[in-house]
Amino acid sequence: MSVDTPLSSGTKFVELAVGGMTCASCANRIEKKLNKVEGASATVNYATEKARIEVPEDMDPQDLIAVVEKTGYSATLPQPKAAPASAGEGADGPQASVGAAASDPVEAREEAELASLKQRLIGSAVLGIPVILMAMIPALQFDFWGFASLVLAAPVVVWAGWPFHRATWANLKQGAATMDTLISVGTSAALLWSIVALFFGTAGDRGTRHEFAITLSHGSGLDSIYLEVAAGVVFFLLLGRYFEKRSKRRAGDAMRALMELGAKDVTVLRDGREHTIPIEQLTVGEEFIVRPGEKVATDGVVTSGTSAIDASMLTGESLPVEVGEGDTVTGATVNAGGRLVVRATRVGSDTQLAQMARMVEDAQSGKAEIQRLADRVSGVFVPVVIAVAVGVLGFWIGAGFPLAAGFTAAVAVLIIACPCALGLATPTALLVGTGRGAQLGILIKGPEILESTRQVDTVVLDKTGTVTTGTMTLHQVAAADGTSRDEVLAAAGGLEAYSEHPIARAIADGAADQLGTLPTPSDFENVEGRGVRGVIDGRTVAVGRDAFLTDEGMRIPAEVADAKKATEAEGRTAVVVGWDGAARGVLVVSDEIKDTSDEAIAQFRSLGLQPVLLTGDNRSVAEQVAAEVGIDEVIAEVLPQDKVDVVSRLQGEGRVVAMVGDGVNDAPALAQADLGLAMGTGTDVAIEASDITLVRGDLRAAADAIRLSRRTLGTIRTNLFWAFFYNVLAIPVAALGLLNPMLAGAAMALSSVLVVTNSLRLRAFRAASTD
Repeated sequence: MSVDTPLSSGTKFVELAVGGMTCASCANRIEKKLNKVEGASATVNYATEKARIEVPEDMDPQDLIAVVEKTGYSATLPQPKAAPASAGEGADGPQASVGAAASDPVEAREEAELASLKQRLIGSAVLGIPVILMAMIPALQFDFWGFASLVLAAPVVVWAGWPFHRATWANLKQGAATMDTLISVGTSAALLWSIVALFFGTAGDRGTRHEFAITLSHGSGLDSIYLEVAAGVVFFLLLGRYFEKRSKRRAGDAMRALMELGAKDVTVLRDGREHTIPIEQLTVGEEFIVRPGEKVATDGVVTSGTSAIDASMLTGESLPVEVGEGDTVTGATVNAGGRLVVRATRVGSDTQLAQMARMVEDAQSGKAEIQRLADRVSGVFVPVVIAVAVGVLGFWIGAGFPLAAGFTAAVAVLIIACPCALGLATPTALLVGTGRGAQLGILIKGPEILESTRQVDTVVLDKTGTVTTGTMTLHQVAAADGTSRDEVLAAAGGLEAYSEHPIARAIADGAADQLGTLPTPSDFENVEGRGVRGVIDGRTVAVGRDAFLTDEGMRIPAEVADAKKATEAEGRTAVVVGWDGAARGVLVVSDEIKDTSDEAIAQFRSLGLQPVLLTGDNRSVAEQVAAEVGIDEVIAEVLPQDKVDVVSRLQGEGRVVAMVGDGVNDAPALAQADLGLAMGTGTDVAIEASDITLVRGDLRAAADAIRLSRRTLGTIRTNLFWAFFYNVLAIPVAALGLLNPMLAGAAMALSSVLVVTNSLRLRAFRAASTD
């Protein structure tokens, strides 16, 4: 929703989707303007392109939109999702179809901006590359080639570079200058001066050539064109802007994926009859039915029936939870057993699923925005360059030199300062680094992620699905005296093969793997929440809890009871099997530790990271897993919604935290952490809320991801140093009027080659693991 309920007396939160921001300074400018509104307290997030403002309850959101638009940007209220039409209501009724959400103006605007940017990038490549080649290769310079360059370069500078010109005008009205200003002024000056040189100077004469020269010399100014510089700068900067925009476009995917987990329809009991209605029409207090395999529609309390609830999609924990009358259930979890009747206690925005969605959003909004290094310097660099250019022009005219010579030197300053290499510094390193990462199963979402890896000193690991496999498997079979292990395995496996319970499936699959063929039971019966019984080879067999076997008239020998007790002390799940009046054995089911987890922990330590195991499981289970893989610090028995608080607490202790997880319950913590890494084998929500996705599902990939991120960040820093170093050296030379166009072009090309070559070194990155 765009407008939240009041947080305190007389206030409310308004959320705006902001368009037109090109760097973090834009977000800061909008934030300052909004905070000047009486009674408003605003934060603007450049990464998510959203503004969140606390305002008096009676304030019209349109007034806030007007402030943003007056600042030179666009703003809209995100369109809330409407409920599906109920039976008897047409498409134009009070509840419109969910499909209407597809026409969300915010999403439509973002798609249009990305499509426009892509068109400009393609156009600048098709038109600009020939211009660069003609200027750099004298053999391609036919008679009047400069006019051909003008025809090709003009659309690149004016049309393809329009986003830079538009941003410059918006900033100018606010009395501000950014890198966009330098790009716009430099490329425009190069185009205009080239037009003057072609039509009023000698640059357009027949036979004019741009020869390479390595000496510094004064030029007349009207014998040279700068079209290749203007076209090249626009192309390379659009390339970087496009990839940045595409990565930011995914900022809201976590929220969409999270809400998609919920049920769409629900079967309610009204007047003793079942009715299927859209989930949006369910009200608190109504009873609804959850059949085996269906999602629980919303948070509620079981009024009848027993079953096992698979909450792995929300909690990430593999062990199902047995529920019966009076137990609470959570929306979006799956009924893995019998039929349940549930009374709704929370619906809509009050459910745990919706609260998790808000936690992800809040954590994302609260994460510090890491600005590109080039943008940080541009606040000083851009005004200084413009001032130097103006000063150079004034000095040359004041010293009695011709106006053309002074203007040539001033334009040379602007052109040589245009951030061609700066435009390549981040995107080339990012493209090579992320491309190499993809080959290794590591997906890095954007350049702002990389800086988070440098200071990380603590890595918090979710247990299930991250350190462990996340699936229940048969771990051990213990038989009583006088009974063979295969007998116990065959009897239990044959019965459990007919049950859909997750623990039953683990036993049946394990028995089938070890024995091959399982016996077929007769008179099979599933006693919900307790166990199963049936006849195998002429004898009645029961599998389940020990209390279930006792009720079936079977005694529990001391050796079986001791084995079960020892197993549970280790944090594993024990199932008892018996026949002929006595329990005959114990089957142990557990979530297995991944083979590579201990190696991954050692790699974390080698990177200077302190591993912490975080889980909702009981402490004995957590400590056993931690001991096996070499983790000293364990935080156990944490509720799903409290994981983000644990990360916040560690950050409050001064630690810089990386979080590795795979479940929906991990999503808020992944967003809150300084660096979030999601296992690709986990849920879509965890993946979208994270900064880095590990496709392989191998924990060692997390260590590789941090090493690769740090290496890529180092490459970007080196690139930026060389880019600025080039500018710092070249600007004084240009100011003295000693820089001819081809030497300037060669210098720019060399700086770009250095940046690209340095970035390509990332292709040699190797994973630490050898297999």
